[in-house]
Amino acid sequence: MTTLRQLRFLVALSETLNFSRAAEICHVTQPTLSAGLKELEDHLGAPLAERSKRSVMLTPLGADIVRRARVVLNDIADIEALAHAQAGHLQGDLRLGAIPTVGPFLVPRALPLLRKAWPDQRLFLREELTESLLAGLAEGRLDLVLIALPHAVGNIATELLFEDGYQLATPVGHPLSGCPDVTGAKLAQASLLLLEKGHCLQRHALEAYAEMGTPPGDTFAATSLPTLISMVEESLGLTLLPQLAVDAGVARGHAIALTPLPGACPRRVVLGWRKTSPHAERFRKIAALFRDARASLAKAPLG
Repeated sequence: MTTLRQLRFLVALSETLNFSRAAEICHVTQPTLSAGLKELEDHLGAPLAERSKRSVMLTPLGADIVRRARVVLNDIADIEALAHAQAGHLQGDLRLGAIPTVGPFLVPRALPLLRKAWPDQRLFLREELTESLLAGLAEGRLDLVLIALPHAVGNIATELLFEDGYQLATPVGHPLSGCPDVTGAKLAQASLLLLEKGHCLQRHALEAYAEMGTPPGDTFAATSLPTLISMVEESLGLTLLPQLAVDAGVARGHAIALTPLPGACPRRVVLGWRKTSPHAERFRKIAALFRDARASLAKAPLG
């Protein structure tokens, strides 16, 4: 009979590819973990991992079972959380994931509100790209994610927090600086700087204007908004900055010009969670606090 303990052993091994570290994660001895995995393989009648003195790798069957085991273990965790919630014992830890173009600018303003609402709650924040966040949510590694749409999110619950427009960041004195009618056609002729592939903001920026098109393949790609701003400051091009980041002061202290873009299509920042989570009501309250935090930032921007 396959047990949850054996599945936890296998998932831990898939994450570490090392029997000793997997045993540490599961709080058992290495012989105990090895024996549990051997029992699982004997029961299933097929090897799940290839072992050598120097390395461990999962077999194709082992990798497939790990994917299914994560779903099972995640459902079990939700069942246990539901039982705790019904008994009035909400878990204090909140594992929040956020994309780098939202988390650093919104979470600090929201933290005081979260702490006031749930003084005993500990917040663990992870900054990752959207695909990694969605995988973490599905695997149970995260409880909530702060992401931006449009993006394919799969079967998760989302609640809109706000729409996030853009400002055009240009070198001081650039012809588009302060231009009241910036269009996608004009931006298509400029040296547009973008975040590297994998950041959803890259695609969102390109979709801000329907006629902007795709820049050439050798366009500079940065790893962060501060890097983009520094490149603009050096007159190497121009970029689109989310209004959230501008209000949070991302451009403060930089010799660049900011021009509002009321005609740009905004991205939609949402809070997402698993539909099976027993804490949906609590998460909606958290979403309301994030909206309050964004509103306070708009009224008293740091930039």
